[in-house]
Parts: sequence; structure tokens; C-alpha cells
Amino acid sequence: MISAAVIEALKEIVPAERIMFQEPMKLHTTFRIGGPADYLIYLENEDQLCRIQKYLRLVDVPYTVIGNGSNLLVSDDGYRGIVLVIGKYMSEITVKDCYLEAEAGALMSQVAKTAKEHGLTGLEFAAGIPGTVGGGAVMNAGAYGGEMSQVVSTVTVVNRNGEIMELDNGTMEFGYRTSVIQNQPFVVTKVTFRLEQGDPEQIAEKMADLAKRRREKQPLEYPSAGSTFKRPAGHFAGQLIMESGLRGYSVGGAKVSEKHCGFIINTGNATAEDVKDVIWEVQRRVKERFQVDLEPEIKFL
Repeated sequence: MISAAVIEALKEIVPAERIMFQEPMKLHTTFRIGGPADYLIYLENEDQLCRIQKYLRLVDVPYTVIGNGSNLLVSDDGYRGIVLVIGKYMSEITVKDCYLEAEAGALMSQVAKTAKEHGLTGLEFAAGIPGTVGGGAVMNAGAYGGEMSQVVSTVTVVNRNGEIMELDNGTMEFGYRTSVIQNQPFVVTKVTFRLEQGDPEQIAEKMADLAKRRREKQPLEYPSAGSTFKRPAGHFAGQLIMESGLRGYSVGGAKVSEKHCGFIINTGNATAEDVKDVIWEVQRRVKERFQVDLEPEIKFL
């Protein structure tokens, strides 16, 4: 139980209206699944993050940081602690020459749109990714041959002591759906991209083409967390799942998409346990048939 004294102290850092009590996490994930968090706080700037992290460590209150919740499955019981949201209040985007700087809460789609409007190419792949820039940097988000590692110049983070650090592309140690941040207690607050000058019409055409391909191949009409599994070496997760006879397999409201077997979708009333049961069965059947271990791409809270 989080004491009233802790909440009063937090109100000295962020406005009271940014602090939500027993907030349903299903409202903060693209899966539309998740029980209540004890408290949820919308952060407005880097300074608030620094101060809150230092304070919560001092009083030993558990907390986690999320963006758009696009790669997240939250327990049906919710989260016992404080959820810090880096979202709409930390989403400023600025452009100077070939550099685009975005606060971590900016949506990948909005960053791609801003780049297009300034005639900058390199972020077309990001136009259909539902997450934030911060989350995209942490997991080296990518699609259709493009990924963050190709265009990120620097990433600004805050460590657990509330200190601000700047990591360059090499220091980020980008890999397939990973970066050095996944193994460090860092929170991204800003990302700077180095892009190239391009033809606005060609950029728009490429983005429209990728959007069309997404609509045709992905179950965008249902809540999901995007691709459920990482791509195993030498294979495609969706193909392995399909060939294991799992197209349309469901538990409760969670279902392997018939449109793209790499997606587990919420057909309307799925619980986190439903999703986990589908994941476990998919992993079991694929392992049994192909001797391949499927690793979830989504994070569990």
C-alpha cells in the first residue's frame, strides 16, 4: 500500500491532476488489457522524471515507466506500485537541418510525418509503428527493412539516480529488437535522428505503400501488441505458427490472427491470462514440430 505521505510528496513534483488512483491499465495499452495500477502519473518533463525516480528509490516504492503501451501485456490484477507515463506531455518534435529531435513520448508515426513534412527521408518505416520514440529506441523498433539503429544519432536517458546521460549510436549497442538500455536501468527522454534530404512526394508515396501493405497483411482492426514473437533465426514466426496448425487458435478472447499468425489479437474481451495461455500453446506446438524456441517480443507487467 502506498502511503498518503508518498502521494503528497509526489504532488510537490507533478500537478495533482496528473496523478491517477486505481487507473485501469487497459486504457494505456494497445492490447486493451490490464487491471488497475495503484497510481499512474503523467510526466510533463525530464526534470519531473529525475526527481520522481530519486524520490521513489529513496522511499522504496516500486515503479515502472511506459510510453504508449504498444508492446505491453499487463496482468489482470494490475500493477502494485506507480506507473510513470512518458506520453503526450513529453512529445515535442523539432527539426534543424538534417537532424530531427523528438521527446520520448512522441509517437513514431508523428515523427515520421514530421520528417516527411520537412523533406527528410529515413523514417518512412516508422509511420505505421504504434509505439513512442522512447520505446522504439529501447527495442530498436523496425519494419519493412528499416530500423531505429539506421537513423538514431543520440539517445538521452535518465539513470536511476536521476542523472541525465547521452548515448551515441555505438554506445546504444543496437541489435535485433534490442539495445543496451534493455539491460540497464535507464529511461529514455529524448532521441535525435540524423536523416537525409529527400523528395517529399517520394517519401509520401513510400509511406502510403507501406501503410497499404500493413492494412492488407496485419489485423489492424483488432487490439494487439503488434508482432507477438521475435523472428527466430532462419525462420518467420508467423509461418511456423501457421504450419503448426494454429491459425485462429483461441483461448477466451485471445486468438492467433487468421490474417497474420504472428499476431495474437484481443477479439473483444480477452484477459491477460487468455493471451498467456495462447502464447504458451504456440510456443509448445512450434517447439514440438520444428524444435524452434519462440521468444515473446512483448513485455509482461
